[in-house]
Amino acid sequence: MSPIDYVIHFLLGEGFGGLRPLVGYTSDAAQYGQYRVVIVPSGFFRDGVYGTAASLPALPLPAVEGVPILYGEPRVERVGDTVVVYADVVASAYFLLSRYEEMVRRGVRDVHGRFPGRESVAARGGFIHRPVVDEYGRLLRGWLRQAGVEVNEPPAGIRRVYLTHDVDSLAHYRRLRGVAGALLKRSPEEAWRALRTYFGRLEGDPWYTFPWLLEQDGRIDAARREVLFFVKPGGGGSREDQPHSRVAGRDFGRLFRLLREGGASVGLHASYEAGKRPELVAREKALLERAWGGRITCNRHHYLDTREPEHMQALLDAGIGHDFTLGYADVAGFRLGTCRSVWWIDPVARQMTGLVLHPLTVMDGTLDGGRYMGLDEDTAFGYVAELLLQTARCGGDVCLLWHNTSVAREYHRQLYPKIIDYMVDRLGLGNEGRK
Repeated sequence: MSPIDYVIHFLLGEGFGGLRPLVGYTSDAAQYGQYRVVIVPSGFFRDGVYGTAASLPALPLPAVEGVPILYGEPRVERVGDTVVVYADVVASAYFLLSRYEEMVRRGVRDVHGRFPGRESVAARGGFIHRPVVDEYGRLLRGWLRQAGVEVNEPPAGIRRVYLTHDVDSLAHYRRLRGVAGALLKRSPEEAWRALRTYFGRLEGDPWYTFPWLLEQDGRIDAARREVLFFVKPGGGGSREDQPHSRVAGRDFGRLFRLLREGGASVGLHASYEAGKRPELVAREKALLERAWGGRITCNRHHYLDTREPEHMQALLDAGIGHDFTLGYADVAGFRLGTCRSVWWIDPVARQMTGLVLHPLTVMDGTLDGGRYMGLDEDTAFGYVAELLLQTARCGGDVCLLWHNTSVAREYHRQLYPKIIDYMVDRLGLGNEGRK
C-alpha cells in the first residue's frame, strides 16, 4: 500500500476501508465523476517541492469547519454528484503522521538532539492539544455523507489505555552514591533508611514504587489496559544514562518476578547513547531479553530521544514492532496529530514500514518543574483531563508515562492516582463496568 492510500484509509477509520474507492485524490477534473469525494492535491508531493523548505506550511493556518489545515484552501464545492474538497487533508495528515517536519528541519534540535515540541507546527499553530488528523477523518466521513454515502461515525470512548513506566533507576539507595547523599543530609532517619536499603530490603527504597504503581494501574478495566515497564539495559558510558542498570542482577530479577505476578510486560528503554548510535539498539534488546527471559517487541527511547527518521529503521532491524517514544518532552499533546496507533510512514523513503507507533499522550516530567511546562498540580490535572477527553471523543488510545522515581515525590504521588480516578469515574474505564 502506498503512503497516500494508507493515509486515506487511516482517515476513513478502522472498519471503513471499503469506502476507499469512493475517495479520489486528484486534480484532474475529468476524473471527478469516478468518486463521491475528491480531495484536490495541494502540490506538497510534487518533485522539487517535497523534502524542501518550500514544502513547509505557512502560519497562520487556514481552517475548514473549524479544523486547521496545513495545505490547500478551505473551500468545498459540488461538481455534479461529487463533493470536491480543496483542503488537502491527505498532505496535512501525512505531514503529521510521518513527522515530516523533523526530516526537513534537521537543524532544529535541542541540547539532547531532539526536535523541540514548541518548534513544531502543531505548537506554533496552536493545535498541539488537538488530534487534528482524527478530526480530518471526521470531516472526510462528513463529506461522504454530503455526497449521499451512508457512513456512521466510529464509536466514541477510549479503546485502550497503555499505562507505561520508564525504569531509569530501580532504586536510589542500592548505590554507594545514593547512600553517601543521604548521609550528607545529616538526617538520622534518612541515613538509617539508606543503610537499611543498601544492605537489606530493596522494598524499603523510596524509588521502589512498583507495587504502588501496579495497584494504581490495576484499577483500570483489565480488558482495556496494558501495563508496560520500559527497562534500560545499556548506555553505561553516557552521563545521561547513569546509573547503569545491571538487568541481569538479583534486584532486577526480583522486579521482573513482581511484574509478571502483576500482569505487566517489559519493553526496551533504548539508552540515550542508542539515540545517538542506533546500531546499539539490537545489542541492548538482546541483553534485556536474556534478563527478562522472553521476547521483547516494544521500545521507548530514554529522554524520548528519537533523533532522526532514519534511526527508526534500527528498531525494525532489531525486531521491534511497537514504539512508544512519540511524544514531546517539552510540551504534552498529540505529536503525531492522532490519538490512534499508526504504522510508521518513512518520510525519507516515502514508503510504509512494519513499525507501529503508539502516540504518547503525556509524560510526567513534561508537566512540572521549570524546564518544560511548569504547571502546578491542579493546572496539570486540567490539562491532562482535556487530552483524555479529546482522545475519548475520537475513539482513540491513551498512553501515559509515569516514572517509578517521579511518584516518590508528592506532586506526582497525588497527580497520578487523580488521573486514574478521572479515567475510572468520568470516562468509565474502571473494573466495575463501562459507562
